[in-house]
Amino acid sequence: MMTSRCWKLGDNVSTDEIISTRCLTLTDKDELKRHIFKNIRPEIADKVQPGDILIAGENMGYGSSREHAPLALLGAGIKVIVACSFARLFFRNCINLGIAAITAPEAVRDICEGDALKVDLQRGIIFNGTQRKQYRFNTFPDYIQKYLLKGGLINAINDERPE
Repeated sequence: MMTSRCWKLGDNVSTDEIISTRCLTLTDKDELKRHIFKNIRPEIADKVQPGDILIAGENMGYGSSREHAPLALLGAGIKVIVACSFARLFFRNCINLGIAAITAPEAVRDICEGDALKVDLQRGIIFNGTQRKQYRFNTFPDYIQKYLLKGGLINAINDERPE
């Protein structure tokens, strides 16, 4: 469990705002990273560091169901998103790619951009080191914990195949 800086967004962030439809021909995660949030928060693409955490309000990731949006976030090194709520398909795409999509409205309300956070997925705890506050969230079922630990669904499946 490492301490990470967070970036805070508002409500109703669409997949098109995460990564523009103009970038749909890109498939390389590193190239996608350079274009995240270009139309709403262009500074994030240049400043985000591996391990940073994304904080969002209601309905995070609504819109198209393509994987480019969470793939671009993964390319930027974001492995945890804390939001008040997620669009269903975006949530599932995040989990399948190994990004922990955590629903924790109380934490979202209190956390400020730049706060230093630690997230314990096994215990369901977000610790805000900047504000010295702790928040609880519902832990993921064991099979999802395994996906997150292995870096996504495909990695978890490949890891179980006999050689």
